[in-house]
Amino acid sequence: MKTNPAKNEPPPKLEILASTGWSDYELLDSGDGQKLERYGAFTFVRPEHRAAWKPALPDSIWGQAHAFFKPIGKESGGRWQFNKPVDRSWVMHYKNLRFRVEAGDARHLGFFPEQSSHWDWLDEQIQAAGRPVKVLNLFGYTGLASLAAARAGAQVTHVDAARKAVKSARENQALSGLEDRPIRWIIDDALKFVQREGRRNSRYDGFILDPPKFGRGPDGQVWEFFKAFPDLLQACRAIFSDRPLFVLITAYAIQGSALTIYYPLQEIVSGLGGTLSCGELALQESSAGRLLSTALFARWSAGNA
Repeated sequence: MKTNPAKNEPPPKLEILASTGWSDYELLDSGDGQKLERYGAFTFVRPEHRAAWKPALPDSIWGQAHAFFKPIGKESGGRWQFNKPVDRSWVMHYKNLRFRVEAGDARHLGFFPEQSSHWDWLDEQIQAAGRPVKVLNLFGYTGLASLAAARAGAQVTHVDAARKAVKSARENQALSGLEDRPIRWIIDDALKFVQREGRRNSRYDGFILDPPKFGRGPDGQVWEFFKAFPDLLQACRAIFSDRPLFVLITAYAIQGSALTIYYPLQEIVSGLGGTLSCGELALQESSAGRLLSTALFARWSAGNA
């Protein structure tokens, strides 16, 4: 189904959403292509190409980090160099969510702290609806958005192609005390799953999408963002409920702007009313107060929350 937004609509105003409410996480400083972060009791230095400025803290502070991620190649490959002992894994929390964190094989530690503003927004959307809400979370990773939606009262279907990620998400469900909440855990290719849901006549009120730049499904299906993303959105549109509530999209590492995901979203919600917004997710340094952009987002709400 294709729709055409009005030609005379004003251009969108780009927003910056800076995550707040953390106690276990802190962006201590950034600069020279790196960021210094605290995850619970441990501090880490990771690559961050967006940090084109100079660090605010002295080298002596940066040098005290527990571990440094040393990249290999241009993508996300590399290894950790540990200067101090770090627990194999540990538990962190954001408000009522509890989840496990580890410095493992990747530069990410199992979640994205900048997405906490999305978790709060999901809570607002679902609780304000005042009715049963079915949510589909695609590329759900370790499940914090799914858990935020479930805690707010939604029935959630969580889809990810990585068995390890889904296993971690289920563990996070138990850590958060949400084992009694209706969450369906699916290991599958996102587009294939949505297409099958359309054939089954399944319908959802809310959609969460965090598509990667590149990936592979459990059966070797290739995901390339710019080729597959428009098709995925159109497939999602086909399974909107009679009263859709929201669509939330986050994108990392793509060569584009927030408009890259805003306009495809605008197409599928054309004629539904509601509120559209887009911009960047950011973290704020505790040292100099600068905002470090980390991802792009676009979202639509049927209400005004």
